[in-house]
Amino acid sequence: MSQFFEVHPENPQLRLLKQAVQLLEKGGVLAVPTDSSYALVCHLDDKAAADRLRRIRQVDDKHHLTLLCRDLSELASYARVDNRQYRLLKLATPGPYTFILEASKEVPRRLSHPSRKTIGLRLPDHPTLQALLEIHNAPLLATTLIPPGETEPWNEPEAIRERFEHELAGIIDAGACALAPTTVIDLTPMGTGGDPEVIRQGQGALEPLGL
Repeated sequence: MSQFFEVHPENPQLRLLKQAVQLLEKGGVLAVPTDSSYALVCHLDDKAAADRLRRIRQVDDKHHLTLLCRDLSELASYARVDNRQYRLLKLATPGPYTFILEASKEVPRRLSHPSRKTIGLRLPDHPTLQALLEIHNAPLLATTLIPPGETEPWNEPEAIRERFEHELAGIIDAGACALAPTTVIDLTPMGTGGDPEVIRQGQGALEPLGL
């Protein structure tokens, strides 16, 4: 049975988020709000937890998971970022964007794309998730919460609780959040002098980034 943490959407109760982090440290998978629907998250270095997360979503190990980071300095520990890429990242973060970058040696090999050695990274703009990441003091492994057999993400914590309370260690209820996918931008071509490639246009606007 999941623990249900009902928190204030703008000023989440830190004592509740500390309890949620304890579940992550014990290998639990949580449902958490982001700036683009709810997501499933787990500890980055826990393979069993990552496998559990994939089972809940019913996706295989070819499905790319994303790293949720607190800030650009943390992101740069897990990806190779040059000056051009950094300037674009600074314009876009925090926000509803997923960036594909070359993975650094800090990323477990099982998590990076097998042929390209890339990783998807996000700096989400959601007060509850930012506070959770700060308490956890490390990135979280994440995937959009799309129930098996469906194509759209969920953003209502009560519905998530009804569907997944026997599979998740915890659900952080900060109210309904946005219901739109992130904009996905591949920054790896910039490393060889090329331009960023928009893989999916979602909630994140392209105009402020000059794309």
